[in-house]
Amino acid sequence: MMGDDSEWMKLPVDQKCEHKLWKARLSGYEEALKIFQKIKDEKSPEWSKFLGLIKKFVTDSNAVVQLKGLEAALVYVENAHVAGKTTGEVVSGVVSKVFNQPKAKAKELGMEICLMYIEIEKGEAVQEELLKGLDNKNPKIVVACIETLRKALSEFGSKIILLKPIIKVLPKLFESREKAVRDEAKLIAVEIYRWIRDALRPPLQNINPVQLKELEEEWVKLPTGAPRPARFLRSQQELEAKLEQQQSAGGDAEGGGDDGDEVPQIDAYELLEAVEILSKLPKDFYDKIEAKKWQERKEALEAVEVLVKNPKLEAGDYADLVKALKKVVGKDTNVMLVALAAKCLTGLAVGLRKKFGQYAGHVVPTILEKFKEKKPQVVQALQEAIDAIFLTTTLQNISEDVLAVMDNKNPTIKQQTSLFIARSFRHCTASTLPKSLLKPFCAALLKHINDSAPEVRDAAFEALGTALKVVGEKAVNPFLADVDKLKLDKIKECSEKVELVHGKKAGLAADKKDFKPVPGRAAASGAAGDKDTKDASAPKPGPLKKAPAAKPGGPLKKGKPAAQGGTGGTGTKSKKAVETKEIVEPELSIEVCEEKASAVLPATCIQLLDSSNWKERLACMEEFQKAVELMDRTEMPCQALVRMLAKKPGWKETNFQVMQMKLHIVALIAQKGNFSKTSAQIVLDGLVDKIGDVKCGNNAKEAMTAIAEACVLPWTAEQVMSMAFSQKNPKNQSETLNWLSNAIKEFGFSGLNVKAFISNVKTALAATNPAVRTSAITLLGVMYLYVGPSLRMFFEDEKPALLSQIDAEFEKMQGQNPPAPTRGISKHSTSGTDEGEDGDEPDDGGSDAVDLLPRTEISDKITSELVSKIGDKNWKIRKEGLDEVAAIINEAKFIQPNIGELPTALKGRLNDSNKILVQQTLTILQQLAVAMGPNIKQHVKNLGIPIITVLGDSKNNVRSAALATVNAWAEQTGMKEWLEGEDLSEELKKENPFLRQELLGWLAEKLPTLRSTPTDLILCVPQLYSCLEDRNGDVRKKAQDALPFFMMHLGYEKMAKATGKLKPTSKDQVLAMLEKAKANMPAKPTAPAKATSKPVGGSAPAKFQPASAPAEDSVSGTVDSKPDAKKAKALGVSSKTKTAQGKKVPSKTSLKEDEDKSGPIFIVVPNGKEQRMKDEKGLKVLKWNFTTPRDEYIEQLKTQMSSCVAKWLQDEMFHSDFQHHNKALAVMVDHLESEKEGVIGCLDLILKWVTLRFFDTNTSVLMKTLEYLKLLFTLLSDEEYHLTENEASSFIPYLILKVGEPKDVIRKDVRAILNRMCLVYPASKMFPFIMEGTKSKNSKQRAECLEELGCLVESYGMNVCQPTPGKALKEIAIHIGDRDNAVRNAALNTIVTVYNVHGDQVFKLIGTLSEKDMSMLEERIKRSAKRPSAAPIKQVEEKPQRTQSISSNTNMLRKGPAEDMSSKLNQARSMSGHPEAAQMVRREFQLDLDEIENDSGTVRCEMPELVQHKLDDIFEPVLIPEPKIRAVSPHFDDMHSNTASTINFIISQVASGDINTSIQALTQIDEVLRQEDKAEAMSGHIDQFLIATFMQLRLIYNTHMADEKLEKDEIIKLYSCIIGNMISLFQIESLAREASTGVLKDLMHGLITLMLDSRIEDLEEGQQVVRSVNLLVVKVLEKSDQTNILSALLVLLQDSLLATASSPKFSELVMKCLWRMVRLLPDTINSINLDRILLDIHIFMKVFPKEKLKQCKSEFPIRTLKTLLHTLCKLKGPKILDHLTMIDNKNESELEAHLCRMMKHSLDQTGSKSDKETEKGASRIDEKSSKAKVNDFLAEIFKKIGSKENTKEGLAELYEYKKKYSDADIEPFLKNSSQFFQSYVERGLRVIEMEREGKGRLPTSAGISPQMEVTCVPTATSAVSSLGNTNGEEVGPSVYLERLKILRQRCGLDNTKQDDRPPLTSLLSKPAVPTVASSTDMLHSKLSQLRESREQHQHSDLDSNQTRSSGATTTSSSTANIDDLKKRLERIKSSRK
Repeated sequence: MMGDDSEWMKLPVDQKCEHKLWKARLSGYEEALKIFQKIKDEKSPEWSKFLGLIKKFVTDSNAVVQLKGLEAALVYVENAHVAGKTTGEVVSGVVSKVFNQPKAKAKELGMEICLMYIEIEKGEAVQEELLKGLDNKNPKIVVACIETLRKALSEFGSKIILLKPIIKVLPKLFESREKAVRDEAKLIAVEIYRWIRDALRPPLQNINPVQLKELEEEWVKLPTGAPRPARFLRSQQELEAKLEQQQSAGGDAEGGGDDGDEVPQIDAYELLEAVEILSKLPKDFYDKIEAKKWQERKEALEAVEVLVKNPKLEAGDYADLVKALKKVVGKDTNVMLVALAAKCLTGLAVGLRKKFGQYAGHVVPTILEKFKEKKPQVVQALQEAIDAIFLTTTLQNISEDVLAVMDNKNPTIKQQTSLFIARSFRHCTASTLPKSLLKPFCAALLKHINDSAPEVRDAAFEALGTALKVVGEKAVNPFLADVDKLKLDKIKECSEKVELVHGKKAGLAADKKDFKPVPGRAAASGAAGDKDTKDASAPKPGPLKKAPAAKPGGPLKKGKPAAQGGTGGTGTKSKKAVETKEIVEPELSIEVCEEKASAVLPATCIQLLDSSNWKERLACMEEFQKAVELMDRTEMPCQALVRMLAKKPGWKETNFQVMQMKLHIVALIAQKGNFSKTSAQIVLDGLVDKIGDVKCGNNAKEAMTAIAEACVLPWTAEQVMSMAFSQKNPKNQSETLNWLSNAIKEFGFSGLNVKAFISNVKTALAATNPAVRTSAITLLGVMYLYVGPSLRMFFEDEKPALLSQIDAEFEKMQGQNPPAPTRGISKHSTSGTDEGEDGDEPDDGGSDAVDLLPRTEISDKITSELVSKIGDKNWKIRKEGLDEVAAIINEAKFIQPNIGELPTALKGRLNDSNKILVQQTLTILQQLAVAMGPNIKQHVKNLGIPIITVLGDSKNNVRSAALATVNAWAEQTGMKEWLEGEDLSEELKKENPFLRQELLGWLAEKLPTLRSTPTDLILCVPQLYSCLEDRNGDVRKKAQDALPFFMMHLGYEKMAKATGKLKPTSKDQVLAMLEKAKANMPAKPTAPAKATSKPVGGSAPAKFQPASAPAEDSVSGTVDSKPDAKKAKALGVSSKTKTAQGKKVPSKTSLKEDEDKSGPIFIVVPNGKEQRMKDEKGLKVLKWNFTTPRDEYIEQLKTQMSSCVAKWLQDEMFHSDFQHHNKALAVMVDHLESEKEGVIGCLDLILKWVTLRFFDTNTSVLMKTLEYLKLLFTLLSDEEYHLTENEASSFIPYLILKVGEPKDVIRKDVRAILNRMCLVYPASKMFPFIMEGTKSKNSKQRAECLEELGCLVESYGMNVCQPTPGKALKEIAIHIGDRDNAVRNAALNTIVTVYNVHGDQVFKLIGTLSEKDMSMLEERIKRSAKRPSAAPIKQVEEKPQRTQSISSNTNMLRKGPAEDMSSKLNQARSMSGHPEAAQMVRREFQLDLDEIENDSGTVRCEMPELVQHKLDDIFEPVLIPEPKIRAVSPHFDDMHSNTASTINFIISQVASGDINTSIQALTQIDEVLRQEDKAEAMSGHIDQFLIATFMQLRLIYNTHMADEKLEKDEIIKLYSCIIGNMISLFQIESLAREASTGVLKDLMHGLITLMLDSRIEDLEEGQQVVRSVNLLVVKVLEKSDQTNILSALLVLLQDSLLATASSPKFSELVMKCLWRMVRLLPDTINSINLDRILLDIHIFMKVFPKEKLKQCKSEFPIRTLKTLLHTLCKLKGPKILDHLTMIDNKNESELEAHLCRMMKHSLDQTGSKSDKETEKGASRIDEKSSKAKVNDFLAEIFKKIGSKENTKEGLAELYEYKKKYSDADIEPFLKNSSQFFQSYVERGLRVIEMEREGKGRLPTSAGISPQMEVTCVPTATSAVSSLGNTNGEEVGPSVYLERLKILRQRCGLDNTKQDDRPPLTSLLSKPAVPTVASSTDMLHSKLSQLRESREQHQHSDLDSNQTRSSGATTTSSSTANIDDLKKRLERIKSSRK
């Protein structure tokens, strides 16, 4: 035996404890006990050894050993940190194995262990086990469990021990057969009663009456004091220590002990089961209640009365029942029934509590108005009803209704309403009765205290007294300022008598001097009392264990009355603030003032006040100031002093020094003394009078500010404003407004009466003085900061010009936060920042601003007819009803909350079978929210919740409408209303997947923005958990997303506890998710910094700035987290503070983690990508193709990535939270450049991951993703990478989905990416993908895809159209009939683009279209007014793509109508396939002069492939005569001479993209222009110089100005150089006249655009630039060739009116220029080519007939045109009709008719005959006489031409003559001559013209780079008409014909064939340059010259311009050597290859 002993004695303690021998165990337990007592550190590892054994300690089978085990276990639980883990098993062991022991000692220890577990915060688990023990069959165990519970309750109190579950089982225990159990039950019932008093009665009302009687007897014996816990949880034990100290110090002075919270806190209601009564109503109830006989009605009511006696009713739709009862109360004539119905309402309100709140608004007005009944029993019933109803809602919600009844004439109603208000106030606390609510009530009650009926007065006194008691004098006094002493005393007397429901806390907070700290219940409103007592129902031991002081409404420390801010409104006032209450003083007579003043001022001072010598007065003031400075605040007689100052001469003081001093003294007195409004009134008038004074104004403002600080700003401002606007001086008015703007910023906005200001501001806005208007607008801007957009409503009827100024001011303020107030704070501090539980509602600022809006009462318009219409059987009538409602709300703009029966009517429509009506209803509800503002709160329960139900609709559009509506409501109401009560949890219960996912998504969006939430949020948790396991994946996803935000408000503990009710399997899953969510749980948003800076507009502060600082630190080692922190802010979710730690793999240390992140993020796996493609082809993995990404795709991508993406990055990429995706993208952007190889190696995976991001809903991620893609594709194109088919097909379709996003920014980005993709993937392969996109259901996507197709065709020609152009176009054409306007337009535009490229062939390709579509298309083609040209350069499929548009400008290429030329040129250059050149600095316009000059055929200029035509058809044989007149082109020779080429070179640099190059070139030209002798050198280069200049202007406008990196002063420098140069140029008249029409037009366009560029005004010297441009424009108008400039302006006006994109301002400036020209006409009329001007006017009138002009928004265009014509008529008289020679078909416009009318009119006026015949005859005679002379003269000239000697002279004379009389008709002289003679004359004239004027016309070297040449050639027309020329004017073929001929002539080619040449006359009368060829045409003609000059040397190149036009005009006759021509062509081709 001994041996055995020795065996186990050697074992270690823990093994002994498990030994099978009881002795061994006993010894083990004893040793363990000793060990436990020795361990000092609760966290020692020793404890963990015994963790698994403690259960054995207590359940030992040997009774003796068990006792020892229990002792050891008790010590363990008390001291071990880990003991909590054992709670469940040990307590259940105690219950089953200890409580049944016969030994009392064992039972005692068992109880002790249970209580110890409770002490270490495990109360819930213990209670759960003990309650299970109550079901045990062994009565001993039951008794012990009850006893333990009782003991726990008596020691720890009802806050720790949950009473509800115990009370539930009590009735069962009382029925037990065992007496011991019944007795124990009685004891615990007594103990519970001690804690919750009468709340225990209802649940026990059904037990045996005898038992109940016994209980009653026991209950009576209990002491009345509030019980106090005797034992505390660990976390509370320091509190306990403090408490003991207090008790030892001062008996019962524990003002803030923990017991403050232990007020009865379980609500009987909570302990009851709800009863469902709606189904139990009699079937005929609704008929009976309407019956004629009162007995039947009575029966119906009695039935209801019985049902509503149930103390707790099940929630349901009580609307109809309430409506019926309300009708009885309101309309029934039998007063007995009224009382009965009121009783029923009382029952409903009591039984439903908060759930009745939604009906309160309907019933309250009816009940209040029924108080006209005198019968006491009716009055009593109504009082009970309204009091019960009040408890179900808040005062805020019913305030409107109550206030409306206050004005009733009936005294009884007034009396009862006031009494009701008094009773309601008793339930309020300072925080639930804020200023905004108190103000209207006090105003109404103050009327009543002056009522004639005494009972009304008394009731009002009582109500005011109650308010005074609740919020304290400080808050009420401002409203009682005008009440006389007697009445004030009466109010105070009432206030003394009031007993508040919530103890006296409020009074204590407000005015602590009057109250001693109240024992025990002082801070008792506590967490429970304060709110509706429901919160208390579950005192959670979770988070509350922390030191309670942290809970805003929780127990407060002694002696700091409510400084915690929990009391809201006035709680935070400090002691000092209490003293500075408003100073009220009576007005004193002047004698008294003098007496008082002389007591404090030196005698001399008073005598000299009105001295006539200003020096004496000044001395007196100095004395005065000294005296004031030394005075003490309490002794300063402010009123007397200011009266002295105001005494004669007072404010009429003439000397400014004295005056300044005087004003300074006023400010001093206001600052230093107790300055009252009475004193202020004495001086303000004078101050306002001086505020506009130049010298004294500032002093006056200072004094005003000081007064505002003393007497509050709102009052001062109102006084000052009314004074300023009652006098006439505008300077004073504007300065007063300025002062106020500033004061608002300094003082903040609270309390200001906006309505009062607005009328003054409106007066100011209408003032004639501009300064007053400006000041008023500035003031509005400042007010906007505080009031928000609603301010604009007041000014909507102002003139548009004014309104636009106001809007501009508001625009400036947008996004700014109002500054924190710097003054007036100490005295009028705003309410506490953290409103405790109601924190998400800004209390003051918000509601104020919204209160200002005048609201319309619409309830009278909501008639019963309208309501029945809305409920009609026929949907059309229902729709009519809804339309009416919408109209009513629209018309009213802002409405009052009383909307009659409307809510019930609309609610019915939310589940209408007709979805269109549902959507319409939702729209109405959105309107309603905006119109009603925050007052919509009271409708949340009856209308808001039904909207949430609509979220479950199966139609997506209905759901999104519902969501928008809910958001619109929540914006007005904040979230509190929605989360209170069980409504949301009820909605989540419904197993509708749509409803669940939408609602959870909504909550996930809203919860993170709230600072606190009602406790009812916990009710949603069980539903949230069931959603986590929903069948529907989306629901599960949404539930997971919402989880962290629920946890953020409820805490992990509560959430984990709530899993207790789940099945074990579910529980584990949910707990795992909770753990995960815990890591992602965001911090709560912090409170806004200052109460005043709260967002205004009554809505909950939209997004708090979360604290993101800690997050940044934690991630600094990993990723640069700054961008994310910002993003997070924007989303109102605080950045996760755990980012780095949360992600850690437990095994790694943090150091390791950081090292990990330093490596490459993409690992290059050889052939990885190829392998992945094979797998996909071989179907080993899923093909990347889905409508929404399923989990298996994501998993597959994860596995594929794991081999080639850094682990930590992959974690970020696949994290469930979007913030991490943002982070991943930021990292990927950072590593893009450094890891090119890796990026390309993983490209397929990266693109696939990006497609997943396209399915995220988070915009910030999407934006970041698109940013990344832009960078990625730029990189790929630089690396010359080609996308593989696999990459393209798994990415492009998803990218195209995003092109249909509603946000513009995103669409733009996606288009930019598509653009860049064409560089790495052939456009022709992109085409089918985009084509697929046009089949989408999303109309935006269809439209964008169609546009993109158009761009592709425009850039790459028809070859991109896949599978064939025909099929593609047919597809596109289908969309012309689309129902969406944007899609139709896009389809039409695309086809027009193809038409411009391809000509009429389009119609063949499209096939047949419906008539309507065809007509739309034809109309559009006509409008686009472009001539088709040959197809653009055909793209060589693969290679050149890359070089195609590398220039940075190419994305601009597709944007905007005003496509800047530089980008076009760039594109052209890059197309030429010179990658090196294209990537150089953009120097679009530089000629490579050396290369041209040394040109010996070596320049390789890659030409496009020519279109293969059958040559034989095109060319008739061409005769190529010897070049005869080679010397005609003088410029070509001098091109090689030095000056010209230097100038060309310099000019080419003017347009350089590099600012410095451009500036240098400009300075060189300026030097030339400034020296008269040298200026001539510029002749012939003017157009070229101007083209370069406006190119540069465009470059600045489009590129430099937008470039953030450029210094803006650089740009200003460049502007001033350009403008300076131009001014120099336009001062030299001879040069100025060389500018041609097209160039002038573009120049004017550039200058006007510059003047209108708003970005310039923001620059420092911007104004200066605009001024000099103005000057320049005037110079251009005066000095240019008058014909050219007039013509240019007309064309420019025409374009600007046509272009939809151009601003009306632009056209206006063009017209102003035209008016100036009209003013110059009298002097210039003779130098103008009238025929040409009239032709321009004709074209203008053709495009804009009078009718069309009249439709223009402004009447200026038509007036301008008329003025111009009128002036021309006036100056020219009837002769003007002879100048219409250049117009081919005069009938096309109204010009001729208009001129005739004008002439007739002027003839009538001059008194000539108005007979048309004679008029015509007269003009004929006139013509004849002049013609005779002319004919002789011309005959003379033609003779000369005919003779050999004088032919040159004759031609010269004819040229002079033609120039002088451009309308002369030389046709008759040529008619009879031979063809040869005609062509000879024509050519001769040309030659002369070339010699004389040509200089200006065609300067040789157009500054264009060789590459540029390439594009210009083949796309001659399209380039001119569409690309280069923003003005899109038409350039007819005749122009080219003309130009071709000139060119041929200069090259010595004879223009032999005459057939289709227009008659010489018309050619002569047209100037050599086409009517308005734009600058681009000039470039072209210069180009062709260049090219010709080269041909002269090389004979190797044929100008393709010539080829084409000769093709068009078949220019040759004789059958000369066609072969020669063919050979030349062959040669060209071969040289190309």
